[in-house]
Amino acid sequence: MTQAWRMVARSHGGPEVIAREGFDPGLPGEGELLIAQDAVGLNFIDTYYRSGLYPAPLPTPLGAEGAGHVAAVGPGVAGFAVGDKVGCAVGLGAYATHRLVRADQAVRIPDGVTTQDAAAMMLKGMTACYLAEDIVTLEAGQCALVHAAAGGVGSVLVPWLRDKGVVVIAHCGSAEKAAKVDAEHSLHGGFDSLASAVREITGGRGVDVVYDGVGKDSWSASLASLRRRGLMVSYGNASGAVPPISLLELSRGGSLYVTRPTLFDYIATPEELARTAERLFDRMARGVARTVVGQRFPLADAADAHRALEARQTTGSTLLIP
Repeated sequence: MTQAWRMVARSHGGPEVIAREGFDPGLPGEGELLIAQDAVGLNFIDTYYRSGLYPAPLPTPLGAEGAGHVAAVGPGVAGFAVGDKVGCAVGLGAYATHRLVRADQAVRIPDGVTTQDAAAMMLKGMTACYLAEDIVTLEAGQCALVHAAAGGVGSVLVPWLRDKGVVVIAHCGSAEKAAKVDAEHSLHGGFDSLASAVREITGGRGVDVVYDGVGKDSWSASLASLRRRGLMVSYGNASGAVPPISLLELSRGGSLYVTRPTLFDYIATPEELARTAERLFDRMARGVARTVVGQRFPLADAADAHRALEARQTTGSTLLIP
């Protein structure tokens, strides 16, 4: 095996804390696989670990999502062989040429899906899956507001919801991004006027659910866009963490519901992971979930990729190539 290397956060802070280091991944132990990675997916959650918003021991191996080929199989592993295409979107350490993972956290990549497609899609696509399918059962004709609709998760979630017959009001930060979104209504701009625009579209009713990965900046506009007894799904903090809220705020908004989910609670067992991956690969095969790689960076330039992501200069998925 050639010299393995990875990108880590040596301290908490901005992209400048990301550094390259050589390491020995070792041989896979009981129930493990060693993956030689072809591509790594960039996700906003990576910046949370880098900044310290999500705590992890230092130096912190970065990244959750990657795909490649099995380089070695540990004792007690069934169903995987050297050379198999596999992906993993659980745990840390994806920003690396090689990665040790538990076999029950790895997903076999089917024929017709490349390792780059899988790396670009798995975490975002499985997030879209649990948001659209597991949190609330939306029926055809119901209405959802999706923030950051041109981003990694949004670009999968919007067509997934539309495939279910849900009416989607998409929101982006710029007209250029909004023009790339195929939704019944595609809005852009600041949050001050968003709720009134949503009310106008829905005849004053508001939407049944808001999918909000933006966080602090969009919180008030999201609540104000909901119908009576609507559901607020706050699944990310791209603009910063949502400040403490009063339950009375939910009451005054119309007996609103709020949930703050994370993907890993929806793929906590091998069975849940397999079911979620199955649904994602089905949508990919049917052309519902399309892999759109907006940009690629060398893995060694991960800091530049973080800067572009945090400046909202990316669209679709971003890949880091070892």
